[in-house]
Amino acid sequence: MAVPLYEAKADLFRALGHPVRIRVLELLSERDHAVHELLAEIPTEASSLSQQLAVLRRTGLVRQQRLRGEVVYSIVVPQTRDLLLAARMVLREVLADRAELERELDPGASPSSPPVGSAPAGGPRAGVTQ
Repeated sequence: MAVPLYEAKADLFRALGHPVRIRVLELLSERDHAVHELLAEIPTEASSLSQQLAVLRRTGLVRQQRLRGEVVYSIVVPQTRDLLLAARMVLREVLADRAELERELDPGASPSSPPVGSAPAGGPRAGVTQ
């Protein structure tokens, strides 16, 4: 039986659900990296990096090959970079919305619109037909 698309997407996002894995993908989106290069860029233990790389390999996002005695990792799907950039854009929007809400909640800020729950001019339900 085939896995529903939404479940496959959830599995993919679970595979992305660790900061080390995200950082690995960011670095590999720039260029292939040997394991020692990844270790130099990511503040984690070698054993932890190895575990995270194994998760990315199992999901098919990265591959490894031995070159000149080194294990080198690369991105399998180039669109992974687009996914990471999209995540950055989503975060930017979410944080902008959050900052706007914080400004509205700040008691010293001048309100740009009536507070939530306040009645419009003309009574509590002015302009509303029943």
